[in-house]
Amino acid sequence: MIQLLDIEAAHARISPHIVDTPCVYSRTLSEICACQLFLKFENLQFTSSFKERGALNKLMQLSEAEKSRGVLAISAGNHAQGVAYHAQRLNIPVTIVMPEHAPAVKVERTRAFGAKVILHGASFDEARLYGLELIKKHGYTLVHPYDDPQIVAGQGTIAIEMLRAQPQLDCLAIAMGGGGMIGGMAVAAKALKPEIEIIGVQTERFPALYNAKHGTAFQNAGASIAEGIAVESPGPENIRLVQTLVNDCLLVSEADIERAILMLLEIEKTVVEGAGAAGLAAVLAHPEQFRGKKVGLVLCGGNIDPLMLAAIIERGMVRSGRLARITISARDVPGALASITQVLAKANANIEEVHHQRAFTSLSAQYTEIDVVVQTRNTQHIESLLEALHLAGFNARVH
Repeated sequence: MIQLLDIEAAHARISPHIVDTPCVYSRTLSEICACQLFLKFENLQFTSSFKERGALNKLMQLSEAEKSRGVLAISAGNHAQGVAYHAQRLNIPVTIVMPEHAPAVKVERTRAFGAKVILHGASFDEARLYGLELIKKHGYTLVHPYDDPQIVAGQGTIAIEMLRAQPQLDCLAIAMGGGGMIGGMAVAAKALKPEIEIIGVQTERFPALYNAKHGTAFQNAGASIAEGIAVESPGPENIRLVQTLVNDCLLVSEADIERAILMLLEIEKTVVEGAGAAGLAAVLAHPEQFRGKKVGLVLCGGNIDPLMLAAIIERGMVRSGRLARITISARDVPGALASITQVLAKANANIEEVHHQRAFTSLSAQYTEIDVVVQTRNTQHIESLLEALHLAGFNARVH
């Protein structure tokens, strides 16, 4: 098991080359969640992820022979960028193996850091097997994303910085996938403040560490919006760290994570990926676990695909009643659409889309269904729109 001394040495080693990211109080989120929330903005690292901490700690301890042969990393994205960026800085040749469906933004940024990127396999495990073959063939040194004590020690430096900035913290809610970040942070935090509570957070779709902690047998479910923690096989030593040092583990749904991403965007004006929002998602989904406590959250990454972010924003607007799709039945005659738009305009709804449905409907041929997507204020506003349409003689329903 790594010790606090290992993590302190890692911090001294890497701190001149990484960002000591802010760890600050969020007044608005604290009011919403009925606890005091302190956010560690690891999405402000140069590669927009905490992963470069462990990667740099590993790279700086390689021998000259290992550096000359080059390194290889197998990663879905954030670890790849951390390794590529710091290997480039240190003049170490680097090869990255990524699954074929890794987010495009992470692939392109990894290439931009000068790495040779190989896309192979439909899953992380398939990419891993191929990467191990390349290591045997070329003699590369593996820089593992989480199953390596030097990586774990590097990730643990987050806890040192958080407790220096906010020593009053009662609890840390930490996303976990392979277990490197929560393992390292738990070692450091428990050594510096033994009474601190460590809560692990995992997506329901990849609950391996939750299973290890609670003795359950929940199955993996294919894919997650939080691909950074979508890990099927955590590191064995990290499992032991979770079992011995982590107080509890919680599961969050995909909807919980989406909600947290949107709240951080709207309230904190910061972009996070799914894994980066997992801590806040847990606070929102399990409020009784955190009520009244001083809670530290790690916004561990911000590398989200722009199209995914756009979809989350739209879905969030629908859930909050700020975007609605209303289906209206009307006579298929000139002026019908104009009458509908007048009703909506008087009710202060802004129209985004209009679509006529004539063929795929059970209405008589004299009628059409008109789908109207409108911007609204809230669910009450939507109800007032439906009432106004009904008063104008239209049958209308919301989806």
